[in-house]
Amino acid sequence: MAEEKKNWVESTRDYINELKVEMRRVSWPNRKQVESTTAVVIFSVFAFAGYFAIVDTLLQRGIKGILNFFK
Repeated sequence: MAEEKKNWVESTRDYINELKVEMRRVSWPNRKQVESTTAVVIFSVFAFAGYFAIVDTLLQRGIKGILNFFK
């Protein structure tokens, strides 16, 4: 039991050390890059929302028209 606990502690310690090394290798974006990509994401969300609202309205009217035709 003590040996299993030791292996778990060592493997956890190794994992954390490897994680620290890997995080030092990451190239983090600067503030300007984050702001510009955030703006692109926000614009894209609104553009897709508008597109889907238009498609939804057209499909709704089309289906209502078909149902009314067969009434």
